[in-house]
Amino acid sequence: MGGANAIHDYADARRLARRRLPWMVFDYIDGAAGNGVAEARNLAALRDIELQPRVLVNVRDRDLSVPVFDHAGLVPFGISPMGMCNLSAPGADLMLARMAARHQVPLGVSTVASTSMETLISAAEGHAWFQLYFSGDGSGTARLVDRAKAAGYRTLVMTLDVPEVGRRPRELRRGFKMPFRIGPMQFIDFALHPRWSLTTLAAGAPSLANFTEPGFEFDRTESRAAADWDFLKRLRDQWDGNLVAKGVTHVDDATRLKAEGVDAIQVSSHGGRQLDAAPPPILSLRAIREAVGSEFPLFYDTGLRSGEDVVKAYMMGASFVFFGRAMQFAIAGGGEAGLTRFSELITEEVGLTLAQMGRTSLPCTLG
Repeated sequence: MGGANAIHDYADARRLARRRLPWMVFDYIDGAAGNGVAEARNLAALRDIELQPRVLVNVRDRDLSVPVFDHAGLVPFGISPMGMCNLSAPGADLMLARMAARHQVPLGVSTVASTSMETLISAAEGHAWFQLYFSGDGSGTARLVDRAKAAGYRTLVMTLDVPEVGRRPRELRRGFKMPFRIGPMQFIDFALHPRWSLTTLAAGAPSLANFTEPGFEFDRTESRAAADWDFLKRLRDQWDGNLVAKGVTHVDDATRLKAEGVDAIQVSSHGGRQLDAAPPPILSLRAIREAVGSEFPLFYDTGLRSGEDVVKAYMMGASFVFFGRAMQFAIAGGGEAGLTRFSELITEEVGLTLAQMGRTSLPCTLG
């Protein structure tokens, strides 16, 4: 049995993706910084959070919708911004957009998406947030902000935890580049994965769809180290919609960001892809919740693998949560049907977990 019907959890989706994707693409999606210690520690911290079952509570009617800014998502999780999703399968960006529209949850549209920001917000029926990287002197960043505003985006996600791109040995060994380049090693890799190669060739090689204008290019290795609090102030002045600060794990940063006028904070360690010695963000989440108060929007991503993980993140203080690489693995393993299957599994697991705990809705907290 293969494809969508073979996906019963995250491990199944990852296994199928590993079989079908070229090594270079799989290691780009699956890889982490350094030796993967930060990723492993966060997964272990998530694993060790206990959820207390309760009995004789009427949990027949469970509501899994969760408010996020001005409306309620129909499921309690959204889609993190991910670069070059169409590497997992042709049209992956649009599959994610259609899922966002169907469930009325945010689709994070990456600066380095392989489908244009205009196309994706349309396909998501408005349920899209644009994710922004600072780069160089910031002039290109400001240009993207204006373009997002013109496209109708009302929420901007500023990724703050990439002053320099983290060193990811698995990517380096495979020769991964952005924009996409093929050398002898990649040619052999692709030849050994003909199904992916032929479908990708037929659809056209993925490209950085937000950088098609002459003279406007994205350099993944370009330093973003000049971003500072003055830049944040300028961005806040330029953007009149919701502003989310993503990649925060320190309480002091969180409290200052709130004071500086951001509308939400997304606790994240970039999936463990930046700093191998970073603390587990699932533990930072609870400390930050205590610091910013119960009403401030606090989002979470990093390490979510199951419906129980989703509930754990809410119990630690999240207002809303986001899946990342799991979605790409589901697509790589089973196409759009695989993505639908995985999202349905997570939703079912959330409902079952709440029932075991004697709860009927989210968000909820420990204690």
